[in-house]
Amino acid sequence: MTKETVLVTGADGFIGSHLTELLVREGYNVKALSQYNSFNYWGWLENIDCLDQVEVLSGDVRDPHYCKHITRGVDVVYHLAALIAIPYSYVAPDSYLDTNVKGTLNICQAAMDNGVKRVIHTSTSEVYGTAQYVPIDEKHPVQPQSPYSASKIAADAMAMSFYNAFDLPLTVARPFNTYGPRQSARAVIPTIITQIAAGQKSIKLGDVSPTRDFNYVEDTCRGFLALANSDKTVGETVNIASNFEISVGDTLNLIRDIMQSDVEFITDEQRIRPGKSEVFRLWGENAKIRELTGFSPEHSIEDGLRKTVAWFTDPQNLKHYKAGIYNV
Repeated sequence: MTKETVLVTGADGFIGSHLTELLVREGYNVKALSQYNSFNYWGWLENIDCLDQVEVLSGDVRDPHYCKHITRGVDVVYHLAALIAIPYSYVAPDSYLDTNVKGTLNICQAAMDNGVKRVIHTSTSEVYGTAQYVPIDEKHPVQPQSPYSASKIAADAMAMSFYNAFDLPLTVARPFNTYGPRQSARAVIPTIITQIAAGQKSIKLGDVSPTRDFNYVEDTCRGFLALANSDKTVGETVNIASNFEISVGDTLNLIRDIMQSDVEFITDEQRIRPGKSEVFRLWGENAKIRELTGFSPEHSIEDGLRKTVAWFTDPQNLKHYKAGIYNV
């Protein structure tokens, strides 16, 4: 059988690079889009073991002509390219509209024009905002509590409009809080690990009371693949969640125990979101993805954190991070 050709946008990022590796292992012909830059730098794709089996493309989803060019001959598009940092969205919201909303429009239009068989559009649990009830299922209202989440709500709507208006075979994948090797230090788990690994005795944090539904990156990527391989998910919005809730504070204590550290945690005011913008509770229901695809996560929070700590504490990996600088 001829192997399917898949395109991963945002392949140079955290989740995208792991998804690229998984797709190569599963035998797909993989095209990986890295955001164009004059250094010819491919982000985290530079660190994957199977780079010689990947066709790396340098470009930008904000350009509709380029999107049409790279989707020719592609069977499945995994659309992950996005601006995702919430603090940066407070100061540069227009950038989020360009990349997240218009970028999604460009990919959907290109996929439709080129007859792509499946599109997996990446959403985020941030669109739900603070839980009105738990666990959060796909019928939970969306709440734009930051410019970032507002842009993703709009991007999800744009993507789904192509299914409703043009029958584009599309699924909205809605992962909850993914963590693991290569994650940006703007996220809380790598923030803690990198500061401890760098030898700091006082760890700067924002609010540690919110709860999150943390998912190890390999599970999130397996969820993407499961959604793409099921005809039942076409036209659906589907959570990728663990159905497990833990506070940020308890997560940090787990990391401290795993790293055998006695660090103290101190509040850094610049890391605290505006009051109405903080998402205080996320706990995702994963019944729908289990029913439609049979998928369930394999990693407990303890198992995933141990693997994450092992990766970050390797000096060759830690050197990619600036532990003393607040990364928005």
